[in-house]
Amino acid sequence: MGAYGDNILSAVGHTPLVQLGRLFEGEPFRVLAKLEGLNPGGSIKDRPAMEILRAALDSGQIDRSTVIVESSSGNMGIGLAQICRYYGLRFVCVVDPKASKQNLRILAAYGAEIDRVEKPDPDTGEFLQARLARVQNLVATLDNAFWPNQYSNLHNPHAHYASTMTEIDLALEGQVDILLVATSTCGTVRGCVEYIQDQGMSTRVFAVDARGSKIFSGGPGDRRIPGLGAGFRPPFCQAGLLEQLSGYVHVSDLDCV
Repeated sequence: MGAYGDNILSAVGHTPLVQLGRLFEGEPFRVLAKLEGLNPGGSIKDRPAMEILRAALDSGQIDRSTVIVESSSGNMGIGLAQICRYYGLRFVCVVDPKASKQNLRILAAYGAEIDRVEKPDPDTGEFLQARLARVQNLVATLDNAFWPNQYSNLHNPHAHYASTMTEIDLALEGQVDILLVATSTCGTVRGCVEYIQDQGMSTRVFAVDARGSKIFSGGPGDRRIPGLGAGFRPPFCQAGLLEQLSGYVHVSDLDCV
C-alpha cells in the first residue's frame, strides 16, 4: 500500500499473522492465527467480494446500472455491500432469521437493501436453499441483475489462492505444517489447497465444519452461528476437494464461542 491507501479497498488483505503463545503455552509447536477480522469489512469475505465484483466490472459483465443480488448470512453480504457502496452499485442482500441484528445494521449502514426469507425450504428444511431460490426469483424479475454466486464463482477460491495463502506462505517462508480453515462455501479452503499443490508444499489441510452442516455430513446439530457450515455440499467441495484434504473436524456452537 505504501504510506497510505488510495481508497478503502486498498485495505483489503495483508492481514497479520499472530502467534497464540498464551493459548498453547508450553506446547512443542507454534500456532498462528491470521487476523482476517482486520479487513475493513470485518472478515475474510472482503477478499472474494472484491475479486468477484472487480472481475465482473473489468470484463463488462456488469456496469454501474447493474443490481447485485446475493444470499448471505452476514460476512459475504457485508463485504459485497462495502464494495457496492464504493462503486455506486445497488445491492440486494437475501437473509434469513439467523442473520444477526448487528450484521443487518451494518448492511443497512452500507446502503444494502435487505430481503428477508422467513421460512426454510419445504423440501430440505434448510434456509440456504430458500435464500437461493429467492435470489433466482429476484435475478429473473429485476432489470439488469447479477448474482455473484459465491458458492461456485471461481473468483472466490482464486482470491484466496492469490492473496490469503500467498500471504501465509511468504510470511512463514513456506514452513506451514498444518493449515486449519473454517468452511462454508469452501472457497477459502479450495483456493488454499490449490495454491499448496501448485507450490509443491507439504502442508496438510484440515477443514473445520459446524455440527449439523451438510458439507461433511456433520450429523445432528442445530447451527445457530451464521457463516460456518452450510445446508448442502457446495460445488467447490464436490469437485475433488475431499480427496485433497488431510481431514476435517466438526465444532459445536459452544466451541465457536
